Amino acid sequence: MIADLARILLDVVTPVAVCAAVGFVWAKKKQPFNSEMVTRLVSNVGVPSLVFSTLVNVDVGGGLFMEMALAAFVTSVFFFAIGWAILKLTGLPIRTYLNPIAFANTGNMGLPLCLLAFGEEGLALGIAYFVVNVILLLTVGIAVASNEYNFRDVVKRPFIYALIAAGVFVVGEIEVPKAVMSTTKLLGNFSIPLMLITLGYSLATLQIVSAKRAAFISFCRLGVGIPVGFGSAMLFGFTGAAYGTLVLMCSMPVAVITFLLAESYGADGKAVAGAVIISTLASFAVMPALLWVLMG
Repeated sequence: MIADLARILLDVVTPVAVCAAVGFVWAKKKQPFNSEMVTRLVSNVGVPSLVFSTLVNVDVGGGLFMEMALAAFVTSVFFFAIGWAILKLTGLPIRTYLNPIAFANTGNMGLPLCLLAFGEEGLALGIAYFVVNVILLLTVGIAVASNEYNFRDVVKRPFIYALIAAGVFVVGEIEVPKAVMSTTKLLGNFSIPLMLITLGYSLATLQIVSAKRAAFISFCRLGVGIPVGFGSAMLFGFTGAAYGTLVLMCSMPVAVITFLLAESYGADGKAVAGAVIISTLASFAVMPALLWVLMG
């Protein structure tokens, strides 16, 4: 058991932690880092390229991919329902805290872990979960934070068209031109480390306000996410990489973007920032044991 945990720490957790630490130290050293530019670059170029190059290159089966997308939707419904009930019982503001409970960091942290733990198949399945998560975030998430949303926020996202393009090539059994494959793979490869570096930078620049409340929301995110992940994986009858990917995605900490949504739409962003920090640190603490269970 000790040897297995050490291997998981070395092979899976260490690369994630080191990349995040680079961003953290970079921020503490006050080195220049245009977070908005990097985020836009990753979102508009890196992630669409990663989506396309991964899906056309890995055969996970269209049925399994759609099952994972459905599982992402189902687990999100669970998170919203349980989160709403918790906030109603505790009297905490739904507009501020429902998104941090419902939306996990499936991008910056989830996709790298799926890749490192379960290889290209895990990454492809992780993308299925991630796509649904982002669509819900840009619709329901914005509606929660602002009481309104614009569907154009979804249809203008490049990763949607990368997903469609990949589907055309896969379903039509069309061979992707080598130049297209090489280009998208090259551009997609920078997404994973940049997402993790940005995560570390965010952790260094955010501040904890109301530590007890932030810790409670963090506990809700992880305490709800982990059992829902295991329960849903069994409900869908997943095995292997699909099982591990679903549990991992559900078990991620509070998404950094929920802080940005709260700030942008007039909710209490400072309160959410604390939950992002505490839940991420807690996630790094429990992740080796969780991965040991999933990869054992």
